[in-house]
Amino acid sequence: MPAAIPFVYHASYSQLALPHTHRFPTTKYQLLYQHAIEQQLLFEASRYIPSAISIDTLHEVHCPEYVEQFISGTLDHKAQRRIGFPWSEQLVNRTLHAVKGTVLCTQLALEHGIAVHLTGGYHHAHYDFGSGFCIFNDLIIAAKTAIDSGRADKVLIFDCDVHQGDGTATLAQQHPDIISCSIHCAQNFPSRKQLSDYDIDLNKGCCDQEYLEHVQQILPYLIRLHQPDLIIYDAGVDIHQDDDLGYFNISNQGVLARDTQVISIAKSHNIPLAAVIGGGYSRNEAELTHRHSQLLIAANEVWLSK
Repeated sequence: MPAAIPFVYHASYSQLALPHTHRFPTTKYQLLYQHAIEQQLLFEASRYIPSAISIDTLHEVHCPEYVEQFISGTLDHKAQRRIGFPWSEQLVNRTLHAVKGTVLCTQLALEHGIAVHLTGGYHHAHYDFGSGFCIFNDLIIAAKTAIDSGRADKVLIFDCDVHQGDGTATLAQQHPDIISCSIHCAQNFPSRKQLSDYDIDLNKGCCDQEYLEHVQQILPYLIRLHQPDLIIYDAGVDIHQDDDLGYFNISNQGVLARDTQVISIAKSHNIPLAAVIGGGYSRNEAELTHRHSQLLIAANEVWLSK
């Protein structure tokens, strides 16, 4: 058991120049990192800095033509608009490091039992197109890398972002040893849902008790049924009642309870857990930092306890 939670963070995560009116909270990664260090939820000595993902690794999951067009900045306007970001070299640099960061996070989890990535969860990225601020699917790439390395025979992607992981759903269909589960709002983006191995569609306005009951039921069931060697957990906080893009009614206490549940269940079954922070959208930077920090609080309380 690690003395401190291993975590992955690269400065490029918040180095993305966007228009002031843009919905994507690019500052949240640096603010969460600073808050976690200041509050001693994470320690600099346990930080790992990812390199850029290799193009060959991207080609194993994504269409080579799409990969090349994104990196060279030659995607057509419609494809770039669907992603939701204006193209820039900053965006390419950030993307390549962020995807490798989730791969590194899973490697650390397999080694230490738990690890956290201070970005990640790009679950709207499909084989040959990006969508919803997601360019390459780090969850699938990391799961496939863990399996290909021989460190895991089966990986469970447990996605608790408020939006369905539609890209993860379609890509996981090509990999029978990657199990996809998405717990999401039925009435939220994307309008056209895909088929995950397990989809838990909850209605707009879902509150703490109903949400937590579903998490408590489904995760132990999936573990018993599939016996994964690794869980990749998308801990999106866009389930929060005040999130700009979420339609649930989950409190701060509900977010902490969910993260505590997931980490506790993984630990009790002795399954390594790699957590990514996923989605979370708010103009109030302090509130958003607080919501994402619930994952780190839960990780410390559960995993580092005797």
